[in-house]
Amino acid sequence: MILEQHYLSCLAQASYLVGDKSAGEAFVVDPRRDIDVYVDQAKELGVRITGVLLTHVHADFLGGHLELAERSGAAIHVGAGASVEYPHQPLQDGDELRVGAVKIKVLSTPGHTPESVCYVVYDGAGSEPHAVLTGDTLFLGDVGRPDLLAGAGHTREGLAGMMYESLRTKLLPLPDGTLVYPGHGAGSACGKNLSSDTFSTLGEQRRSNYALQPMDKEAFVAAVTDGLQPPPAYFPMTSGLNRSMRPILRDVEQAAQRELSLDEVLAAQAAGATILDTRNAEVFAAGHLKGSLFVGLEGNFASWAGQVLDLHADVVLVSEPGDEGQAVRRLGRIGFDRVRGHLAGGAAAFAGRDELQASIGRRDVAEAQNDLASGAAPLVLDVRQPGEVSSSSIESRLSIPLGALASRLSEVPRDRPLLVHCKAGYRSMIASSILAAAGIPSQDLRGGFDAWTDAGAPVVEGASCG
Repeated sequence: MILEQHYLSCLAQASYLVGDKSAGEAFVVDPRRDIDVYVDQAKELGVRITGVLLTHVHADFLGGHLELAERSGAAIHVGAGASVEYPHQPLQDGDELRVGAVKIKVLSTPGHTPESVCYVVYDGAGSEPHAVLTGDTLFLGDVGRPDLLAGAGHTREGLAGMMYESLRTKLLPLPDGTLVYPGHGAGSACGKNLSSDTFSTLGEQRRSNYALQPMDKEAFVAAVTDGLQPPPAYFPMTSGLNRSMRPILRDVEQAAQRELSLDEVLAAQAAGATILDTRNAEVFAAGHLKGSLFVGLEGNFASWAGQVLDLHADVVLVSEPGDEGQAVRRLGRIGFDRVRGHLAGGAAAFAGRDELQASIGRRDVAEAQNDLASGAAPLVLDVRQPGEVSSSSIESRLSIPLGALASRLSEVPRDRPLLVHCKAGYRSMIASSILAAAGIPSQDLRGGFDAWTDAGAPVVEGASCG
């Protein structure tokens, strides 16, 4: 039996290759859009990819089911009731699929979405399940959020009730030794408090996962719906694309490799395009094209780009030469296919053109403490998530999560200096670029809240998020 996990850290997303080497066949479960990793592994193992199994219609990343179907002729399988445009084979509760001697049993587990399914994998040598691929139904330490389809004929409370039944009637009856392979890990916005582990056992989850503890349905619904933050802005777009016949990634990447001169980039910006600068935060702060938005490739690039980009505007990239392809691919993983090209030569193209450039000041902790003790103390803008802020924060601050900043700029004062921070400095530079594009100057705390606490600077414990 083959059961290989492919974990994509930048999206906290897991996909799987399941097959039988002796039979020369394999399925891919929840593939990401850039499918070479599966095609290459299948070639190394000497197997042919004959099927794509989707646990549900995803909202946080664009699946590679169409790419695999085109490349290998694989049939696409998805839970019955999924409203999708592409040819597929609907799966009912209790259906069994076989790849050689490996059996895969389908469990209908609505809750995260109505069509959600889990796949129980049996090695041909035994009758006990080896593993269960739980998609976004059961995470390690958490369960999938039930609110993403609220307003589309479902309520979050109704979906949470379905989740309660799915967990207790379909997953919990499996043996404790069954390996649990989820669809996401820590960092995903598809749950509230996911573990950084990438696999576990059902017995361990039965002991440690709050959602699997003994409780009635009412208590469960209250627990899983409490504290849910608004989903990232790009989720509805990506969910729609995952239901449709949309372009293949290969064609998108080819179209996005166009080199643009500086004059062409500036003309595109004047026409409404976003200039997206993907370089390191330090070099972006030192000098960038005025009005540029920063989202650095070194962080969770795609997920943050999807939350702060105008999803209806074209994008032109400013990247370190050679990094453009990576940026286009990572944006393509969430379905953002509006890249129209990149600045030829990168930042070297505007070197010496001071009239076109802007910069963002950065302050070390000692400098920031002196600023805050001065007569013209800056307002601290904390762009971390509410859960981070509620643990501890810097005194005298305004809290606006990064994903909400663009829509809440009216709350940011214009009459005093701003010191922006997040946990480690990545999100705060994105925030500073949003503020600068809106004509609001700010300074960035280098190293973020981590640097602040490491230096022993004072914090407020248990702060509110207002």
